[in-house]
Amino acid sequence: MADQTSGTEAPRRFLFLDASARTDGNSVRLARLAAESSLPPGAEQRWLRLDEHPLPPFRDLRHTGDGGYPEPTGHERTLLDATLAATDLVFVAPLYWYSLPTSAKLYLDHWSAWMRVPGVDFRARLGGGTIWGVTALATGDDKAEPLIGTLRLTAEYMGMRWGGVLLGNGSRPGEVLDDERAVIAAKSFFAG
Repeated sequence: MADQTSGTEAPRRFLFLDASARTDGNSVRLARLAAESSLPPGAEQRWLRLDEHPLPPFRDLRHTGDGGYPEPTGHERTLLDATLAATDLVFVAPLYWYSLPTSAKLYLDHWSAWMRVPGVDFRARLGGGTIWGVTALATGDDKAEPLIGTLRLTAEYMGMRWGGVLLGNGSRPGEVLDDERAVIAAKSFFAG
């Protein structure tokens, strides 16, 4: 995204969405290492823990009344505003039952509403941004394919770039930092 007034590149704004059920879990530790090591110069970063911004159950209102959604408030407004302000969305999400944790899936479900809130232009405003994933898992990397597919297809649908996923192995807190392959990959993950 270029700054229209000066012709220079505007700073990138990374929103890290921590979807872990564990505070300071392996996915977060790996994401923090990647952020410390490989964010572009001048990039801003904001971290939000989804469990600290709980969303109500998603209700599909597309075929009721006028099909519109109310203006978001509370935690939903916080997450919407943070999402719109970001150039890069980083899902920091451990692999739970081969997919995203509940809080991350619920956040994505709310995108369906945000695309229909009058005046928000959610899909158009996210277009051109980038989606990334940082995931810790306790099994082989191939088990993360459903999670990866969800994020990649979301990026495609929204007209966003797919930045890729950083995978690390570890179950007990801190074990992911013993995964040499993941640590090496983290040091250049956001640079590409």
